[in-house]
Amino acid sequence: MSKPTVILVHGFWGGAAHWAKVILELSRRGYTDIRAVENPLTSLADDAERTRKMIAQVNGPVVLVGHSYGGAVISEAGNHPDVKALVYIAAFAPDAGESPGGITQQHLPAAAPNLAPDSDGYLWLKADKFHESFCQDLSAEEGLVMAVTQKAPLAKTFGDPVTAPAWKHKPSWYQVSSQDHMIAPENQKWMSARMNARKVVTLNASHASLASLPVDVAALIDEAAVATAA
Repeated sequence: MSKPTVILVHGFWGGAAHWAKVILELSRRGYTDIRAVENPLTSLADDAERTRKMIAQVNGPVVLVGHSYGGAVISEAGNHPDVKALVYIAAFAPDAGESPGGITQQHLPAAAPNLAPDSDGYLWLKADKFHESFCQDLSAEEGLVMAVTQKAPLAKTFGDPVTAPAWKHKPSWYQVSSQDHMIAPENQKWMSARMNARKVVTLNASHASLASLPVDVAALIDEAAVATAA
């Protein structure tokens, strides 16, 4: 059975390279067409359009995977007819009219005080708090690299609402991170239950489960790919 293209969509405070370990795991599982979007993080509309353009470059079925804010992006961009499955990795899954910022207010995450806007309107995760906030189950060295290379979003992007969420009519899978300090686990459980996901997996992981438990994350993506191909 031929494998679909897997398109990986990163969230705030990181770029496409956050998927590095998942990419290697998917390759080991026989996936030969793997792509990772580099979002501008300037608005949900900009990020969804960037993702749509990458989907349009693919011939054949696509499994669309979003981490963190990337879940809002795949919810918005996943209506493309070639997208056969959505996989949410510790991610936002807003309904129509909802924004990541609005959902965050329901249960503030532990790391909320560690966010700091700059004079240009970008929202940063304080570098000295990055490890404990984003990836406490990685080494301090890995946390340092992530902190230094973080990609800050325009703060207003947090308030951009999803218009027509693809999870309403596309098969979806969800991974909850039970030790997440960036998106409250309570919010993740609520969103995954509401979307009636085909499968929900809970990992004892930080927000950066894609880096700390890539084998488990790749296994969920593979399961979604196999289920939708069948």
